Amino acid sequence: MSAPRDPRAAARRGRDRRAEVLRARPGAPRITGTPPSTAVVGGGIAGLAAATALAERGVRVTLYEREPVLGGRLAGRPTTLADGSTVTMSRGFHAFFRQYYNLRGLLRRTDPGLDRLTGLPDYPLHHANGLRDGFRHVPRTPPWSALGFVATSPAFGARDLLRMNPVAALPLLDVRVPEVYERLDAVSAQDFLDAIRFPEAARHLAFEVFSRSFFADPGELSAAEMVLMFHIYFLGSAEGLLFDVPDEPFPAALWDPLAGYLRGHGAGLRTGESVETVSPRADGGFDVVTPRGQRTYDTVVLALDAAGLRALVARSPDLADAPWRARVARLRNAPPFLVSRLWLDRPVDRHRPGFLGTAGYGTLDNVSVLDRWEGEAARWSARTGGSVVELHAYALSGDAPRDVEQKRLLEQLHRVYPETRDAGIVDERHEWRADCPLFPVGGHADRPTVRTPDPGLTVAGDLVRTDLPVALMERAATTGFLAANALLERWGVRGQTLWTVPNRGRGAVLRGLARWGNG
Repeated sequence: MSAPRDPRAAARRGRDRRAEVLRARPGAPRITGTPPSTAVVGGGIAGLAAATALAERGVRVTLYEREPVLGGRLAGRPTTLADGSTVTMSRGFHAFFRQYYNLRGLLRRTDPGLDRLTGLPDYPLHHANGLRDGFRHVPRTPPWSALGFVATSPAFGARDLLRMNPVAALPLLDVRVPEVYERLDAVSAQDFLDAIRFPEAARHLAFEVFSRSFFADPGELSAAEMVLMFHIYFLGSAEGLLFDVPDEPFPAALWDPLAGYLRGHGAGLRTGESVETVSPRADGGFDVVTPRGQRTYDTVVLALDAAGLRALVARSPDLADAPWRARVARLRNAPPFLVSRLWLDRPVDRHRPGFLGTAGYGTLDNVSVLDRWEGEAARWSARTGGSVVELHAYALSGDAPRDVEQKRLLEQLHRVYPETRDAGIVDERHEWRADCPLFPVGGHADRPTVRTPDPGLTVAGDLVRTDLPVALMERAATTGFLAANALLERWGVRGQTLWTVPNRGRGAVLRGLARWGNG
């Protein structure tokens, strides 16, 4: 795959001229004649991407979402604070990296210039031992990005560099999918870093940022997933590690406009309606049963989280075949995580960044000052003189007492930003969730793919296995489009063109070193 030299395509894609294009199979631009019907089950990123690609091409789409709002794990709901203010509560901070070509392409449907995203000036990292790091001044183009980070990072001392095992690190130089899983899926992220003898401080400030993005402890996470993340965000892409965030809460910035767009293309959005069972019919279609009744569709896209997919398939014993259902049943969830949002009666120091990654502060993984970048929080702050602060803790113990963990996060905030010790809490909200997929050691081959044994049934989401270098929100968007493309092929219709970061190392020398190390 090679990227075209069309400057308009480059503007849609990003700055990396080596980004790769995956063109859909040739076909008609849209459905002609009687349109087929598709039920999309799940209204998160994956389901919205699938519904968008199908509805744009004339398919009769009905999207089912159990919750009353769209967005899945990026949904938001109104809540009233103790001071009478109506605000939006969500899981808060998510980084929209510039490598998220397909997710950003979805958002461009309603925001062509991505004006509702705003860039944060740095990706700062702060360790409790006093070390500070960031990516603002690191070159974006590999390999200078890695060399620049090592040269400027206080986490890499001369002794640390001499102790490292460069041969063990060579797989980082030429990451390809699916080969990276064949080589490293049987190894944990922690064991991989141990083999490299990666400096402890740099491990906390760099690699664990990627690991904990999967809401998993490095000892449980597949090294292949962590190495792929390193490739996507750092050594394989020239987009850099800076990112954007929505300038308003998720519903206003992202999902409400997209819902209007889908309705404009004839899609039906059935929020607040869960799907109980999906059953194949003798004519090749599917019966979809909800508490409101039964409807029949030609095809189905399952775009659920791991727990939702397991439960629906368990209730639908005739879907696909027995081996496929068994694979779905073995999907695991990552450990629980906590998001605490605090509305404080005074501002934090004006020099505090909008986002800060942390290490060495107990379970605290990052701190966001929402009024630095989110319009709703900024308006509340301007009106009250206070601030809106959000704390994230990933990979918590399953039996962690909620009140104790919430108190611990607040105590760690006081360590990170001491001025908050004297702040009063106007109100607070806490989100406890355990609905992210786990990518365990040796689990890659067992994950479901977009296509299933039934050609009328596809699966999408960040839990889905795909032979493309994508992860997290971008994997959700990409598999949503791929699920739609698989169905559109059946009707002779051209699907969505996709982009990814390069699926190999950036230079011949680096790739040669990686092959030498592998040999």
